[in-house]
Amino acid sequence: MRTHRAVGAALAAALLAASLTACGQNANGVGRDSRKGEDAKGGTIGLAMPTKSSERWIADGRNMAKQFQSKGYKTDLQFGNDDVDEQVAQIENMIAKGHKLIVIAAIDSAALTNVLDRAADANIPVIAYDRLLMGTEHVDYYATFDNFKVGVQQGTYIVDKLGLKEKDGGNPEKGPFNIELFAGSPDDNNTRFFFNGAMSVLKPYIEDKKLVVRSGQTKLNQITTLRWDGGTAQKRMDDLLSASYTSEKVDAVLSPYDGISIGILSALKSVGYGSKSQPYPVITGQDAEKASVKSIMAGEQTQTVYKDTRKLAKATVQMGDAMLTGGEPQVNDTTSYDNGKKVVPAFLLQPVSIDKSNTQLLIDEGYYKPSELK
Repeated sequence: MRTHRAVGAALAAALLAASLTACGQNANGVGRDSRKGEDAKGGTIGLAMPTKSSERWIADGRNMAKQFQSKGYKTDLQFGNDDVDEQVAQIENMIAKGHKLIVIAAIDSAALTNVLDRAADANIPVIAYDRLLMGTEHVDYYATFDNFKVGVQQGTYIVDKLGLKEKDGGNPEKGPFNIELFAGSPDDNNTRFFFNGAMSVLKPYIEDKKLVVRSGQTKLNQITTLRWDGGTAQKRMDDLLSASYTSEKVDAVLSPYDGISIGILSALKSVGYGSKSQPYPVITGQDAEKASVKSIMAGEQTQTVYKDTRKLAKATVQMGDAMLTGGEPQVNDTTSYDNGKKVVPAFLLQPVSIDKSNTQLLIDEGYYKPSELK
């Protein structure tokens, strides 16, 4: 069934691409530069993004498309709509069209081994974008942020905000505080890095009972959120509140991503959090999405981690252009990212913790316009 669906989807995608190309547009709706013909430098770069449900992936795709085009390439930007079969069909279509390079942010990082074999057979190089491609030899480079550090920043923020950090060699007499833990999608390798980073900070306080997980759910396989879905997170938070917090309050929630944080906030609001008598807990996040930055400014979500996707796009474009022109792709980590088949050379960018005190940084760096955060 899956093979028939993939073939059918690939054929449909090819027909759609052909019809749009006749109108001077890629299948993603990005217009071609009229100054460049079919023999433009380097040919076409395939950009396979996972979804349009998160604003960051839309921005990632557009940033890469723009930067590759500025170097003389055409681009084919596709979004997989959180459907693995659809993403496989899109990548198959890119291979069939003879794209010179494919950049993939996977929906399921271990589900693309067969289509990556076909890319290798066609001598098409592959860059993993922000999500490591697992279980395959056929990934050349990996561009991402320091994902372990993202988790460290989230865990450290909770500890600092609750006043648990040791000062002058002694333990403060604060706590215990109630905390619940959320993690990302189980099929995304980044989930493990975020969780391990956060727990490297939080675990000692949990063991000392300064932080108490009343639900008892502390293992990664107990706290994941399939597809990073905010609605799924909201339902789980609803369940946690009704089961473990009928007479206790939540003091902190480790959330790995802004979309999950928004779902958690919805659950908290439904039982009265956000008032003077029952203030919101400390809630972390990631990606500095517009809705969450506004939430932080309004005193709801507490923190997020800013990852400038323009810089990640730039690093990825440098990698891809170097691969196609005989240059040397820039990497700064050749040991950390073992996908089960090989250690993938990576370029890591540094994340920045954001709370109400420094949201101005997002405006100063041009990530948002002032009007966007009003």
